[in-house]
Amino acid sequence: MDGQSATGRVVGRYVLYDEIASGGMATIHLGCLMGQVGFARVVAIKKLHPHLAKDPEFVAMFLDEARVAAGVRHPNVVSTLDVVATDGELFLVMDYVEGDSLSRLLRAARRKNELLPPPLVSSVMTGVLYGLHAAHTAKDERGQSLSIVHRDVSPQNVLVGVDGVARVVDFGVAKASRRLMETEAGRMKGKFAYMAPEQVRQDTLDQRADVFAAGICAWEALTGKHLFSADDPGRTIAKLLESQVPPPSSMAPDVSPELDAVVLRALERSPDARFQTAREMAIALEDAVPPWVARKVGEWVLASVGPELEKRGKRLAELSSQTHARAPASLAAAQELIGRSSVAPEPEDEAPTRVHEVSSHPSLSAARAPETGTPISHVSVLSDVSNASYTTPPPARIPRRGLVAVAIALVSAALLVVVGAIVLLGRRAEPQAHDVAAAPPEETAAAPPSVQLEPIATAPPEPAPQASAEPEPEPSATAPKPEPKQPSIAKPVVTAPPQQKNCNPPYTIENGIKKFKRECL
Repeated sequence: MDGQSATGRVVGRYVLYDEIASGGMATIHLGCLMGQVGFARVVAIKKLHPHLAKDPEFVAMFLDEARVAAGVRHPNVVSTLDVVATDGELFLVMDYVEGDSLSRLLRAARRKNELLPPPLVSSVMTGVLYGLHAAHTAKDERGQSLSIVHRDVSPQNVLVGVDGVARVVDFGVAKASRRLMETEAGRMKGKFAYMAPEQVRQDTLDQRADVFAAGICAWEALTGKHLFSADDPGRTIAKLLESQVPPPSSMAPDVSPELDAVVLRALERSPDARFQTAREMAIALEDAVPPWVARKVGEWVLASVGPELEKRGKRLAELSSQTHARAPASLAAAQELIGRSSVAPEPEDEAPTRVHEVSSHPSLSAARAPETGTPISHVSVLSDVSNASYTTPPPARIPRRGLVAVAIALVSAALLVVVGAIVLLGRRAEPQAHDVAAAPPEETAAAPPSVQLEPIATAPPEPAPQASAEPEPEPSATAPKPEPKQPSIAKPVVTAPPQQKNCNPPYTIENGIKKFKRECL
């Protein structure tokens, strides 16, 4: 999708706004990422010049910049977020840095006839060097070195933010193993005034070429002057290869001898005499001049280019208000898109799905979890039926509470039956005093020890509500004995005639076991 809105040009999911910088290959615009659910993010969008977008070489260079920069992830490197190709145009989407380039900050200082404090230069350049070191040591997904050499380290490609962080940008001419195209023989890429001697001579390049360019940036930041720049490229190259480099302290009295030594070593024309890595130079700078903290660097940026940043900030506020104005409609669209269940879940009418139900209804595994198990992960919805059953709790744990409930019900029923039998036997025994000897009260009172509890004791029940009571010493009982009805009179001593049969009832109860009388069989 490519259209025109009242406040900017719509390119895919981005809105292209004001131009904030321009170069030989592209222009940089303020932009905004617009999400479907009201999400918005300010970005910087690099747009390749239309006439270059038709040149395969420049298109390849533009895409290479995105590919190379995407492989470097570091706080001192501007992140590449996206590449958009539409209607014959190319756009590179990057993080927006609230701040300005080092080149503009140096121009602002020159207009005021001011020199940058050495601790400020140390802070900015150590950030640049750590970002370069991250690029030099970056690896691909297989762990192979990307062999990145920036080849265009210059004040124009260093952004200093109001957060006090310096960042490297623009890997458009970087040398790397993952480039789509290689530089043709006899062609140089980069700015002549910031090239290393071996780059001008077209020798083999490595990370030490970027160290040389960083040395030039440090020298110019300290002195406020250009080191090798001249009226034409030929004179610039001649100065770069042959002229003697004066120490920064010759033009900036606040520069210490230790800082002089660091800068001059970085500017050695022999790569072997320089710092061998960008990190090594960064550490040397920190030791020579302790850098400013980020807060002080940010304050300096605001003091240098505050009016321009304020103007840009007002524009950002305008964009933000437009985004908030569209947010309610976007939220409604989000609710429609996501679905009602994920925004406000409705109460369930059915009982929780059990384990055996999940295997036959895998689609319910994310909506309803077993009552006694852990919740089933939503990942199980994406799996097949057999996999869904593996995400549920072990089946052995599920019926335990059910067994306990059944056991309690059986015990209660058994106790009711036994108590009822005792009452009935007592009523029948009252009119027949001679029958009492056949069924002594002790044996009748011994009946309550539940015969039904013995098979239940083989299953490990969960603690019952009566668990706080003292257990009976008898191992066969799992519940305390109910108190039997005590006879209102003392134990009667009645001798029944031995020849008379007592078959009412035809059994006796001994130790809780029913035994039929032989004479009644």
